[in-house]
Amino acid sequence: MSDLAPAAAILRDLIRCPSVTPEEGGALDYLESRLAPLGFNVVRRVAAAPGTPDVENLYARFGTRGPNLCFAGHTDVVPTGDEQSWSADPFQGEIIGSEMVGRGAVDMKGGIACFIAAVENFLAGKPAFAGSLSFLITGDEEGPAINGTSAILDWLVEQGETIDACLVGEPTNPKAMGDAVKIGRRGSVSGTLTVTGVQGHAAYPHLADNPVRGMVALTQALMAEPFDAGTRDFQPTNLEVTSIDVGNPAYNVIPAQATARFNIRFNDTWSADSVKAEILRRLEAAASDDLLRPALPDGPREPVQFRVDYTDRPSHVFLTRDEHLIATISGAVKSETGRAPELSTGGGTSDARFIKDVCPVVEFGLVGQTMHQIDERVALADLEQLTAIYTRFIDDFFADASS
Repeated sequence: MSDLAPAAAILRDLIRCPSVTPEEGGALDYLESRLAPLGFNVVRRVAAAPGTPDVENLYARFGTRGPNLCFAGHTDVVPTGDEQSWSADPFQGEIIGSEMVGRGAVDMKGGIACFIAAVENFLAGKPAFAGSLSFLITGDEEGPAINGTSAILDWLVEQGETIDACLVGEPTNPKAMGDAVKIGRRGSVSGTLTVTGVQGHAAYPHLADNPVRGMVALTQALMAEPFDAGTRDFQPTNLEVTSIDVGNPAYNVIPAQATARFNIRFNDTWSADSVKAEILRRLEAAASDDLLRPALPDGPREPVQFRVDYTDRPSHVFLTRDEHLIATISGAVKSETGRAPELSTGGGTSDARFIKDVCPVVEFGLVGQTMHQIDERVALADLEQLTAIYTRFIDDFFADASS
């Protein structure tokens, strides 16, 4: 299709790069080929860490003066799932009706394509603006997120590079363009709860100690009582148990151990340390409850034996308070859509959790209803509208910065 708008044409080319985490897939090659002719100084950097795949990332900057407005995003995508279930090849960017279908269409190659098109629009009119534009593009957002944005930010700090404000192009809109700008994220902690018992014959429970009984009591204690009622800026803290396993194929054997995985998303009432302390308090109280562990003829059971192991890197809660950045993106959204976006902190985590340690950061992108799904797709009209929003945002950001 030769009459595609610039953002749609860029997106189609990016979709055709099969960059499933952690593969580069040609996506960074393509971005360099678009940005270098515009005058961007492009740096490609591979980050590595033990036990994780090496990841190639890109940082590109136009200009040397401040302020430096950065666009952050990722070219890596999740696997396609059953490709036979797709309406079109997930790595071709085929147009079906008024939409483009392809893996990464909204999460988040579409956002990258629109910002590149917006930069081209902006530089065509103001090549000598007072400031700098930059791109920080990772290939590890959908993966461990160790060798991506976090690693490149550390390297940029070492190089003395300054980023003054950042826009992340994640799909922030639940239903329609203009729904929401994300100005923060809840924190996230994941852990594994292990309950230890004594293996035995199901017909002789007095000779065993069934860890499933204890696991039921402990997981119920984690989820039953609300952690809080939410705050002015954040939803209520919420814990979900995401799996319970005993690894037992037999009907007549009491297992020796049960494990459960859980994740808690917490608001600014808590820190990672304080929410872990509350989890421990709940578990210790439930471990002594005999409701599901009745006394035996020779006396009561001991408290449930358990331990909790947390993943290495919690995500910390944050809220952006930079009024200029928030007002500029919100104003651009309202000007182009006619809608005042909600200032949201909902949803999952993103690489904004790393960027917030370097500079103020907000997020705005496409409608996210089909991200990670079979037939991930984006309306061509949304790509044009997002390009217009981004163009106005860049123009207003530097107009205000230089005034």
